Amino acid sequence: MAATATAVATPEFSPHEKGTLLGIVTTSSETAFTQSAEAIYDFVTNPANWAKTYPGGPRITGVRETLPLRVGDTWQEAHPTEDRVFTWQLAIATRPRMWVFSSVGRLGTDYDGNGGFEGRMTIEYHFSRPDPGVTLFGRTMTIEAYRDAPMGDGFFRIVNPSHIDAYHAAVARELDALS
Repeated sequence: MAATATAVATPEFSPHEKGTLLGIVTTSSETAFTQSAEAIYDFVTNPANWAKTYPGGPRITGVRETLPLRVGDTWQEAHPTEDRVFTWQLAIATRPRMWVFSSVGRLGTDYDGNGGFEGRMTIEYHFSRPDPGVTLFGRTMTIEAYRDAPMGDGFFRIVNPSHIDAYHAAVARELDALS
């Protein structure tokens, strides 16, 4: 399993909209798997599996019982060790090529809806088959925050590329256990 990671923090300024200046943080990583794109897609697009694979073991609620999820579906992801809650909405579901979901509004609030910051977080999963027997699974996370509502320093830990690489390693472990 080979992995590459890139982290870029780039403020984006629009001379036409001074009141909506954004800071944007993007983290991306891609890993080669031996499983098919369909097998990886089916596993990672079920948020219930995130508790087994994502660092910190998030608690997932609100996922509808029948899969696959459909564009417009929503669910919650809570990180109990850091008291952060995100409400996600599925934006794109194109099996087995792409899956995109976003959280918009107050990001990373506590369980009572307090704290966090105004912005948008979008996570994209991409699947490609560059060679027979090789599937590339890529995950890109983009966080946009208004300049007057900056992210706390602790929030930057979740955009560390090592978290995506640990997630990919855990996905590989779980998929190997299924085969």
